[in-house]
Amino acid sequence: MSFFPRPLLPLLLLLAAACPPPDKPVKESAGKGGTGAKVSDNACVACHEKRGATTRAIHDWKESAHAKQGIACESCHVPGDKASPSIAKSASSCEDKKVRRKVSGKTCAECHETQHKQFMGGKHAAAWVAMAAMPTTKDQPHAVIDGEKGCGGCHRIGRDEGKCDSCHTRHRFSAAEARHPQACATCHMGFDHPQWEMYSTSKHGAIYALEGHKVDWTKKLDELYGPKAKPGTAARAPVCATCHMPSGDHGVRTAWGFLAVRLPEDDKEWLSLRVKILQGLGVLDADGKPTDRLGVVKAGDVARLSKESWQRERDRVEKQCQSCHSKSYAAGELAKGDQLIKESDKLMAEAVSIVQALYKDGILERPKSYPASVDLLRFYETENEIEQKLYVMFLEHRMRSFQGAFHMNPDYQHWYGWAEMKRDLVEIRKEAEKLRKEAAKEKAKAEPAAKKPAAKKAAKR
Repeated sequence: MSFFPRPLLPLLLLLAAACPPPDKPVKESAGKGGTGAKVSDNACVACHEKRGATTRAIHDWKESAHAKQGIACESCHVPGDKASPSIAKSASSCEDKKVRRKVSGKTCAECHETQHKQFMGGKHAAAWVAMAAMPTTKDQPHAVIDGEKGCGGCHRIGRDEGKCDSCHTRHRFSAAEARHPQACATCHMGFDHPQWEMYSTSKHGAIYALEGHKVDWTKKLDELYGPKAKPGTAARAPVCATCHMPSGDHGVRTAWGFLAVRLPEDDKEWLSLRVKILQGLGVLDADGKPTDRLGVVKAGDVARLSKESWQRERDRVEKQCQSCHSKSYAAGELAKGDQLIKESDKLMAEAVSIVQALYKDGILERPKSYPASVDLLRFYETENEIEQKLYVMFLEHRMRSFQGAFHMNPDYQHWYGWAEMKRDLVEIRKEAEKLRKEAAKEKAKAEPAAKKPAAKKAAKR
């Protein structure tokens, strides 16, 4: 199954006709340090300005640090010999066929080697793996995934060895811009992970909204927060990068991972709850043994599968909290978030068990494409109302219940998360009861009909 965009030949031909060959041939990429060309001498810029093409992109590039250092268009848009097939064979609307519209993160790594290496060790690098792993992704319209108008629009950050422009918008690629929390808001908002809404309405976000304009965001993060920050220039409240990218580290990770699952678990009660949830995700079978999906979870880095990996990320974020708060306060608040995951798992595990029992008892027919349990990863691609309710409970309300706690937003945690989970569970219980009563009526109707032929035979004898 391919997830790469399909050629749009008519559109490309139209674009090519509007952009004839540049006056000078495009040079091969100069690698580290760029070409050293002056802005006024750039053939690509001259052609685009002459034709009125990509005007804003040209303006942004001229205002960028790249332009000041002579890193021109060909440094990024002419892929080298080691470029991945997804880049080398990608579309081009330029008459010079060496030029490609798409750019690989490996190209950025020629100059930003440390940042790219960090990125590849973080969760963003696995974003497209997670996208491809969903069982119904292949059934989505082209525009939603490959066309990047839906899920693919955010998960693209993991394509082509990393899409740096997901955060450092092209063609200015400003580090200062990426330090603002709004840079994260496009993807980290909405149904399943409304971190932007949680943060922006928390005390942290309120202080940023009131005073963020006073901060010099061209300074590095460790100059704005922590011991190196000086009075008068230090930022008062954290932004996304403060906690998740301390000192500018591009290896963005969290202690719990997207699924808020940690294995192994010393708390036996919590472990039993987690087994039930992992069955609902299709990661464990009916006997509690791993399925092929465990490999997907590992590849997507959406859970913590060792004590060490969880503790490493927890220690890092706790230390970061201590830049502003006491050690005891930071540890206590994070522990409350952990406890809320367990409490949420109690509700979720019961809901999964209810729907599992409906399959086991033949009340609901389990499609052959499903794993041995319910399939929470199918999301809205389910046939029954109770399954729809279950997926919303997991992906929307369970996420908000613990994410609201970690993002210091009590209202989001309670009314948009915990309270909604409680309501979901009531509705799932009632719907299951209704389905069982309906099934019992149908069975009662069928039994007399089955007995009639046997009674007629007895009468003839």
